[in-house]
Amino acid sequence: MPLALDNLRVGRVYRFQNMGEIRNLQVMSRLSGENFKVKDLDTLEIYELEELLRWGKGKDYDLDEVR
Repeated sequence: MPLALDNLRVGRVYRFQNMGEIRNLQVMSRLSGENFKVKDLDTLEIYELEELLRWGKGKDYDLDEVR
């Protein structure tokens, strides 16, 4: 069962899976309610979590803490 977005904590690392993509994300800061600034630990790209969920949650959606 995936974590709720309001349970994410700044500085922690999460495994995000959606629409066939798997990403390891570190939460950098909270921007608003359920939107966060995150860093992709594989590509080192920084973006907003809202961008990953813009097109919806797929059947494979999962969000779990790694460390």
